[in-house]
Amino acid sequence: MNSEIQGRAAHIAAIRDKAEAEMKAIGVDEVFISKLVETFYGRVLAHPELGPVFDARLSGRWAEHMQKMKSFWSSVAFRNGAYGGKPVQAHLGVANMTPDLFPKWLSLFSQTFEDVAPTPEARDWFMATAERIAKSLTLSLFYNPALDDSTKKTG
Repeated sequence: MNSEIQGRAAHIAAIRDKAEAEMKAIGVDEVFISKLVETFYGRVLAHPELGPVFDARLSGRWAEHMQKMKSFWSSVAFRNGAYGGKPVQAHLGVANMTPDLFPKWLSLFSQTFEDVAPTPEARDWFMATAERIAKSLTLSLFYNPALDDSTKKTG
């Protein structure tokens, strides 16, 4: 059993090392992730539609949220386990959150990357990841299987 645990630890370390090397190759490090999060959420707060939704939920807790988002993106990029939260549960019950806000969030994220991305490859990687996250959250928060019942005929 001990060798099994050691093998798993080595496998996890190899995944982290590979992710770190991949991120380094496209110009991503912890300093960049901090800059990305600070810039992006500064823009979110100033956004006429996103800002009020985020600020209502995070008022008085922005510093905590920023640290959590830095941990989240670090964990996603470097596969280092820095984030241990539950994104779907964190977004449940957010007042005035609607599915149409997610494309606006993605657009603002993309605009931020146009300004701060160290390389086109970094922008592409983060945008593909953000698009998967937005799709997953949208489905988790708003999908209604009753509206997608393929056994029912329309028309």
